[in-house]
Amino acid sequence: MNRVNESQGIIHKVCRLYCDDEIHRQDLFQEIMLQLWRSYPSFKGKSKFSSWMYRVALNIAIQDFQKEKKRKYFFLQAYEFKEPQPSNNKEFDNEMVQRLHQAIAKLDKVEKAIMLLHLDELPNEEIAKIVGITQNHVRVKMTRIRKKIAKTFKNE
Repeated sequence: MNRVNESQGIIHKVCRLYCDDEIHRQDLFQEIMLQLWRSYPSFKGKSKFSSWMYRVALNIAIQDFQKEKKRKYFFLQAYEFKEPQPSNNKEFDNEMVQRLHQAIAKLDKVEKAIMLLHLDELPNEEIAKIVGITQNHVRVKMTRIRKKIAKTFKNE
């Protein structure tokens, strides 16, 4: 599990992508860590460790997102398109990065996952394995995602 501790950045990225509320983000982080700990014995080493972590983290984040979506009142309050809360993290200081995060927040859950993995410079083959689609579908999705993000930037 030391590898998990060394790669916590992956979990933080997933949590930031799916939660804009700090308390909810911390809860999601803890849930992902718990699930990684529980499922670590099933890691066979057939893929990269980071790919396995992404898959587990994204699955938990998407499940959490779907649970919250079912609670309509909370969903409207927490996930309605709104400005992300300012962060003390220097990564978000750049205005262009903030605009990109706002555009990504408007994507659906699969598109968010693909974009996160793409921004982490994972090859399409690895993204396809993590998300569970073909490489060709990853390329098609990325083209559509780029168009959506470009449209969002034009409309601002």
